[in-house]
Amino acid sequence: MHEEAGGLGAKHRTTVSPQDSDPAECGGMPKHSIELSLSQILVTFALFMNLEELNKRRTFGIVSHPDAGKTTLTEKLLLFGGAIQIAGAVKSNKIKKHATSDFMEIEKQRGISVATSVMAFPYRGLQINILDTPGHKDFAEDTYRTLSAVDSAIVVIDVAKGVEEQTEKLVEVCRMRSTPIIVFINKLDREGKDAFDLLDEVETQLKLRVTPLSWPIGMGQTFQGVYSIYEKKLIIFRAHGKQEEEESISIGLEEKERFESIIGVKAYALFMEELETVHGVYPEFDREAYLNGKLCPVFYGSAVNNFGVRELLDCFVDIAPGPRSRETESRIIIPTEDKLSGFVFKIHANMDPKHRDRIAFFRVCSGVFMRNTNYYHVRLDRQLKFSNPTSFMAARKEIIDEAYPGDVIGLYDSGNFKIGDVLTEGEKLQFKGIPRFSPEIFRYVNNADPGKFKQFAKGLEQLMDEGVAQLFTKEESQRKIIGVVGALQFDVIQYRLEHEYGAKCSYEPIQLAKACWVHCSDIKKLNEFMSRRKKDLARDKDGQLVFLAESLWTINLLKDNFPEIEMRNTSE
Repeated sequence: MHEEAGGLGAKHRTTVSPQDSDPAECGGMPKHSIELSLSQILVTFALFMNLEELNKRRTFGIVSHPDAGKTTLTEKLLLFGGAIQIAGAVKSNKIKKHATSDFMEIEKQRGISVATSVMAFPYRGLQINILDTPGHKDFAEDTYRTLSAVDSAIVVIDVAKGVEEQTEKLVEVCRMRSTPIIVFINKLDREGKDAFDLLDEVETQLKLRVTPLSWPIGMGQTFQGVYSIYEKKLIIFRAHGKQEEEESISIGLEEKERFESIIGVKAYALFMEELETVHGVYPEFDREAYLNGKLCPVFYGSAVNNFGVRELLDCFVDIAPGPRSRETESRIIIPTEDKLSGFVFKIHANMDPKHRDRIAFFRVCSGVFMRNTNYYHVRLDRQLKFSNPTSFMAARKEIIDEAYPGDVIGLYDSGNFKIGDVLTEGEKLQFKGIPRFSPEIFRYVNNADPGKFKQFAKGLEQLMDEGVAQLFTKEESQRKIIGVVGALQFDVIQYRLEHEYGAKCSYEPIQLAKACWVHCSDIKKLNEFMSRRKKDLARDKDGQLVFLAESLWTINLLKDNFPEIEMRNTSE
């Protein structure tokens, strides 16, 4: 254990000198010895309990290209974990059930995830924390930040489409952080690519070294089930609607006649041939290599049919890492440290539109977060106390008294938090790896209802705080411009302004290529630059000066004309 968490002998030992003792008291023992022993016992017990809770945590993200079945898989994991009683239909218009993790109204209507959801549930004595992320590329910024808060990831791949563009980008972020990955190849009940071809795609396009821990028997019309290499059992597929749980059979590969009677002679012969190739080509599973991000287990199944999900979940809780260390600008934070530290990776306004709440998503990295306790907000340089921290089950929330490393909790926020903010017990820290992106698409935004100006202004402010878009106010005209990474964000902002704040907005096109934050230590040169380029200047939400470039050529020209002016692609 790390010295700060486990060095009880050094940290809590008190030396009692002879003059402090009274032989007449406590049968000749030092007068503080009983009290000190009790104190040591209590501290030791508290740290032991913290370590026990820490070892129970499994926090992971589910990522994929849109429509690969990521949100459906999340639902079924919750179903098998006992967290929900019935899974929602993500895209069904015939019934009123919707995916638990897609709690925003616009998500229910469009059938896509546009915001990260957090869900927690107990399973096999562990506390499972799932972060379901948007798959659509226009919401990748939210996903990238969410991946900074997880300890491992499950990547979902459509058997028919294979590895897609967005999957490559997300896996690249995981690989940069050496995040352990499990691949789930989904929709085996449909016709798709050959199982070996899919593994080749994963290895070549995602640059992952794979090892199958289950293997399909047939596909689409001929799909009969999967054989779990990890658990050495056969799982028979039953069509959707005819099963609550899959039928599992413990069976040895040498039981040829029994195997043939279940799946057929030809299917058994082909399966054994493929399995021999699997064992010959791919390495055996090595947990240490997996934990270091060097080996990627692969599972096959059909999430919509509840098939293969339990095997994935059972293997995940066996092999997945607990809370991992986190890098800050000054040092490495180890989860077993006894002092609290953690960071905000997401802010969401109006999770419950009836109550107009604003929630900061906070990842606990070390120590124990306690309700009604003062913590140091590093950026604001002041203490904050939280009376109602919450745990999540998508939109449903419960007030908690404490949270441990690996947990993601919600902190009700009145405007104190920004993405990347840090809470500690006094130490000044700044966590690394929480990306901020320069917008790529811009539009003027106008208040479409003059009678709702306050609602419009408040809505824009709170939605910008979530980090999905950036707001710029032009220096010359005071007109407001929204910059986003993906165009679909404009629709989401417009929808949420109307349905959550009662305000309406309209957009106008503007020809811009880049927003650059302006820095210059020479005040005279800066003033000259501002005077000559005022029409291209704006202020961001925090009042920082921004140059709005019509083209990349303009930026290069400015670098030549104003070498003292620094143009940055990110704001700090």
